[in-house]
Amino acid sequence: MPQLRLALNQIDSCVGDLAGNAETVLHRTRQAAGQGAHLVVFPEMALTGYPVEDLALRSSFVEASRAALRALAVRLAEEGLGELPVVVGYLDRSEEGSARYGQPAGAPRNAAAVLHRGGVALSFAKHHLPNYGVFDEFRYFVPGDTLPVVRVHGVDVALAICEDLWQEGGRVPAARTAGAGLLVSVNASPYEREKDDTRLELVRKRAQEAGCTTAYVAMTGGQDELVFDGDTIVVDRDGTVLARAPQFEETCVLIDLDLPAAAAEAPSGIVDDGLRVDHVTLSADPLPAYAPEPATGATTHLGDDEEVYKALVTGLRAYVVKNNFRSVLIGLSGGIDSALVAALACDAIGAENVYGVAMPSRYSSDHSLGDAEELARRTGLHLRTVPIAPMFDAYMGSLGLTGLAEENLQSRLRGTMLMAVSNQEGHIVLAPGNKSELACGYSTLYGDSVGAYGPIKDVYKTLIFRLARWRNDAAAERGETPPIPENSITKPPSAELRPGQVDTDSLPDYDVLDRILELYVDRDKGLAEIVAAGFDAELVTRILRMVDTAEYKRRQYPPGTKISAKGFGKDRRLPVTSRWRETA
Repeated sequence: MPQLRLALNQIDSCVGDLAGNAETVLHRTRQAAGQGAHLVVFPEMALTGYPVEDLALRSSFVEASRAALRALAVRLAEEGLGELPVVVGYLDRSEEGSARYGQPAGAPRNAAAVLHRGGVALSFAKHHLPNYGVFDEFRYFVPGDTLPVVRVHGVDVALAICEDLWQEGGRVPAARTAGAGLLVSVNASPYEREKDDTRLELVRKRAQEAGCTTAYVAMTGGQDELVFDGDTIVVDRDGTVLARAPQFEETCVLIDLDLPAAAAEAPSGIVDDGLRVDHVTLSADPLPAYAPEPATGATTHLGDDEEVYKALVTGLRAYVVKNNFRSVLIGLSGGIDSALVAALACDAIGAENVYGVAMPSRYSSDHSLGDAEELARRTGLHLRTVPIAPMFDAYMGSLGLTGLAEENLQSRLRGTMLMAVSNQEGHIVLAPGNKSELACGYSTLYGDSVGAYGPIKDVYKTLIFRLARWRNDAAAERGETPPIPENSITKPPSAELRPGQVDTDSLPDYDVLDRILELYVDRDKGLAEIVAAGFDAELVTRILRMVDTAEYKRRQYPPGTKISAKGFGKDRRLPVTSRWRETA
């Protein structure tokens, strides 16, 4: 059987950085060539970054992407890499596309190309366009209608892009019909909790359907609210895993494969789902036999809590670094939320770049300031203390506020102080709100919602505690100091805006609350279904009313890393003005 050494590059691209992304492709292709690779593959839209959103509708950006692709092909050849085929994702447009109602202007395409001998040997567009969750690809792209196949050293390699594997039909069965010996899918699949298990089973299933070895190469890193875990996978035609990359790391999976020889006659014509075979022969003859090397990238996968924690670190780091910020600022209350955000920030960009401000009021407990100081000692972050009592007294003397207005004033004073320090010193503020609070509106606009990024906005409170425990246990196992003070984890959560206040004064126990919220927010279950799941009807009615009436607050919250199947933002889009109530 012909042999093929495949280099699957799991990289982190930045949206719009065409030059930087091209340099990454060039550098890693050079490395792969040095390791004897015969086919080099990069993720979906690696050249432009993903998702490009409305940049896809801007003709100048489309043309810049096309020009960057052509220039990359030339540079590869100039460096002596022209004989090595390179598959790279980019933004293209349909040459045949004409302006048509219901089609994106300019007919842009989510495309990939095979670069060879200084030019584009083959290009193709994603066939299945996702239009659910965070995806709006019907808005941005026109679909491809080909089955691209390249013959490399006597092996026919079929190519696909991300959703082409996730949907039934199309390029997967077409690859079998065309007799492909290898199916390669390039992907930019956003991370969600437990998606890695679903992804593995999907790749196994598609390999069996395609009847050939299947390689799934994916993006890693972060882009705004999305984070990518990579998880590049290679399985044989029976679904047996041959190699798997670590999550949340830039790496290359290098693997030698024994593959079926291509048929003497190249596949052609129309195959499954009306796809037209687009076949190009790059090298017809098999390679001389060589001794295969052990596959790189084989790894034990992460546990659930470690996976989420690494996703949050990756998302925060990407937002800070890719937006050219140097440091972050956090209001430290001594509570679990700000403590976890601080630990994430220290792990993401280094404690030397993390600044905390403790802002005690007359209602702050002694242990709150002590816990913030202990957190700073454990992590090494910078901490200053600025009491808000004088400012609070000045406002109260002028306005005479009472009740909720008095409570929220404290939070808004803290928000104002954080933004003032941010403006003065150049840090970006991190908002510490969690998904439980945001769902119920248990946050103060222009107070604790102040910030440029919300690292834990998609994390329910019960998971906050688990992640804090995991992070401390992981540190202890390595002989390091656990970053989060034990008292921050064990004390009852409180906003400390009035004497003796705890969260359960306003909210149910978080264990119950989060289970109800997951059904309503994440799974779109209605009142009757949630009650039927065993929850008290009066309690469910109260919680759902809180969620429904807090939509205007969530619209004003900063972006933050998405880890669930339905995060607040692009995933869950509800009108602010609506009289529909599950609880009417």
